[in-house]
Amino acid sequence: MLESINSPADIKNFSQKELKELAQEIRNTIIQTVGKNGGHLASNLGVVELTIALHRVFSSPEDAIIFDVSHQCYAHKLLTGRYKDFSTLRQKDGISGFTNTQESPHDFFINGHSSTSISSALGLLTSWNLQKKDGKVIAVLGDGALTGGMAFEGLSNAGQMRKNLIVILNDNQMSIDQNTGAVSRYLSRLTMTKGYQSFRYRVDKVVERLVVKIPSLGRPMDKFIFRFKRSLKGLLLANNLFTDLGFEYVGPLNGHNEAVLENVLKKVRNLSRPVVVHVITKKGKGYTPAETNPENYHGVGPFNIEDGSVTKDEHLTFTQAFSNVILEQAEKNPKITAITAAMAQGTGLTEFSKKYRDRFFDVGIAEEHAVTFAGGQARGGMLPVVCIYSTFIQRAVDQMIHDISLQKSHAIFVLDRAGVVPNDGVTHQGLFDIALFRPIPGLEILSPVSAQDLKLCFEYAVSAKGPVVIRYPKANCPEERPEFSQKVKSGKGILIESEGKAVKNKYLIVTTGSMYQEVQAALNEEAAKKIKADIYIMRFIKPFNEEYFVSLATQYKGLLFVEDGVEAGGISEHLCGLLSKQKYLKTKILAFGDKYYAHGNRAQILEDAGLSPKQIALTLKGLSNA
Repeated sequence: MLESINSPADIKNFSQKELKELAQEIRNTIIQTVGKNGGHLASNLGVVELTIALHRVFSSPEDAIIFDVSHQCYAHKLLTGRYKDFSTLRQKDGISGFTNTQESPHDFFINGHSSTSISSALGLLTSWNLQKKDGKVIAVLGDGALTGGMAFEGLSNAGQMRKNLIVILNDNQMSIDQNTGAVSRYLSRLTMTKGYQSFRYRVDKVVERLVVKIPSLGRPMDKFIFRFKRSLKGLLLANNLFTDLGFEYVGPLNGHNEAVLENVLKKVRNLSRPVVVHVITKKGKGYTPAETNPENYHGVGPFNIEDGSVTKDEHLTFTQAFSNVILEQAEKNPKITAITAAMAQGTGLTEFSKKYRDRFFDVGIAEEHAVTFAGGQARGGMLPVVCIYSTFIQRAVDQMIHDISLQKSHAIFVLDRAGVVPNDGVTHQGLFDIALFRPIPGLEILSPVSAQDLKLCFEYAVSAKGPVVIRYPKANCPEERPEFSQKVKSGKGILIESEGKAVKNKYLIVTTGSMYQEVQAALNEEAAKKIKADIYIMRFIKPFNEEYFVSLATQYKGLLFVEDGVEAGGISEHLCGLLSKQKYLKTKILAFGDKYYAHGNRAQILEDAGLSPKQIALTLKGLSNA
């Protein structure tokens, strides 16, 4: 069936039997593709019937369906003409694992961060309203997104504005208080009928006119009606946050019964007020391993479809190295706590959460809260370790300034996935943390090069007096060298010398720890084999011992900077400016440019940025010939 579907209009006339067959084909296609390429499996399998129903009832792109985070948009892609390209999912030059405006008019936003859909949808709806454009706007978000404060900001504003925004709450994990009993179910159905809505509309219009013509009567009546409705809900319904915020509430509904969903959505489509449709789904639906353990199949690498097994890489990753380090330090120091924002497994805190339950805090998808919460713990005398992906810490820049640095809080921030992040694309690259955090007063930033160095850097952070950031990539750790075990000295890096001390005939490659392996590989490239070069690993991004560095740098013929962050505002740009007065010293920067970088594996993304080992070698050769 999928081969013949070029747009959602093609499924409008399918029978219920055909729709069931289509749902199974979509699931099979997702499982086969993710099994080969990796991706978000469980969340996508859970929304197949919901996505079909949405595209049957609404007319995309005249109506806008906006997926929160959008890691559940695979069925949407398959129903909007991208089946022929679906095998390229998350591959270089292939389709994205998230919605992407450059791929299709059915994708309204590039979205990979959580809790944004309601705000985006409300903005789009008001824009359409101002231009007299018809069309419904539907925000589809998971219950996990409601742990993000921005979702509540959007809900509050939407309820206040009373626009006909439709919010689909895909409830697949969190426990959300539900309306109970026959009366509540009846009222949920009642609120969807045209008659009820017409009655409410007329009453509200009368009150609005009274407020204008007779303020002394209108305003008290408005308050009376509001209190009456709220009291009635309190009498007949369980407490419901959404109705209190001004939304109609429908549900909960079986998210795997397409016919029921379709019937309800057709009625919801006619509402003139904001509405929340509460849908219950099962993550991983239709694939037993993912149903049984959805957390392990949320974001998964290639796996064996027969039994769901994932081939494990025996190399030690930076995430695993950190997991070992924090367990070791927590045993020694009872004041260490671990805080994460719904990414315990991804940041290596699973074992910590089991061993030190009372010291582990998963605050949900709420990075801003996580940072300020850590500031409170630090003020109380604990030593919080906040573990967040680099791309998501972007959300908490103000909190890092106001609630951490300004307070001089002793807290440790561990940024996993710093630098290049394979496969997830533009929204997930960890390229901005250095430029964002380096200007913050009193904040130390470390960039370890190996597992041993990470251990030493973490021990340094534990003994520090103020806030410390430790950043590392989603990559395997390199083989250890004796230099990596050097004692940590504030502001100083690690120098790896080649062929003795004759530095006047050498070049110096200055690199962040995450790029060491590419730099080392570059020196073995044909273009660089005849060039003598040492490597200086910037263990510290901040503070940086500039006096020592200048004295070191001026001993070399030239310097090549290699940084896994954006060049604008990066440490390399700053150091080049520092060395600009050195008349005979040649410098060159290799870093990420003023653009966003698409998905691909690590090597492909680095090549796109001009940071592959071969490109580093050629740049070094060019510097030596200048």
